[in-house]
Amino acid sequence: MERLQKIVSRAGVASRRAAERLMLEGRVTVNGNTVRELGTKADAAHDDIRVDGRRIKLPERHRYLLLNKPRGYVTTRSDPQRRPTVVDLIGGVKEYVYPVGRLDYDSEGLLLLTNDGDLAARLAHPRHGVARVYEARVLGVPDAHDLDRLARGIVIDGRRTEPADISLLPRRRDNRDATLVVTIREGRNRQVRNMCDAIGHPVVELRRVAIGPIRDARLKIGQWRDLTEQEVERLRAASETLHHGRRGGHRGKHL
Repeated sequence: MERLQKIVSRAGVASRRAAERLMLEGRVTVNGNTVRELGTKADAAHDDIRVDGRRIKLPERHRYLLLNKPRGYVTTRSDPQRRPTVVDLIGGVKEYVYPVGRLDYDSEGLLLLTNDGDLAARLAHPRHGVARVYEARVLGVPDAHDLDRLARGIVIDGRRTEPADISLLPRRRDNRDATLVVTIREGRNRQVRNMCDAIGHPVVELRRVAIGPIRDARLKIGQWRDLTEQEVERLRAASETLHHGRRGGHRGKHL
């Protein structure tokens, strides 16, 4: 027996948090009975568990995909506005995978998709502090004070961001813009863009280059591949580390 939201998540229907929302909305049934209590346990092998009337089944195998998302795609399985979604880019994948976390419509870079609900939940939860590394080309050149503000944390919508690692990439003399390397350990909506807006250097281009220990500079825009077993194990190890909250911010010399 295990918690119902965990079973729904392991079935690849949704992340753990989204599965909880499905339960609270009365969309999950066990043996014909609607279940809204989040502590409810069930037996995936014997109980008839349904979401929106469709019986779920646990995947025969887990799938872990790494996609280099182009700009102009929504990080979701479907979009009410009928914009292209990241699922449109992974033709041939039979498993019901979904994106882990979000990457803005107008951003590009590395994105994980999986049907492993346990790992997805740990990667997405800020208490595990799995780092995301971005390269952000911004208007103008932030000074040392600006970079220190980013590193220590910026107040956005009344809440300060966690300390970040910030570095400034070398630039050509004829380039008026700067490129920042920003490492964050939380997943607030449009966080890097909002942080850069707050210091007066808005983002022109944003690209995610690493998720925890996962990087792949050779994966071309719009392409995807399966993670290796070693990469999955490294992700698991990274997601099992507990993040102990706010630390003293600093500006990294290299990342």
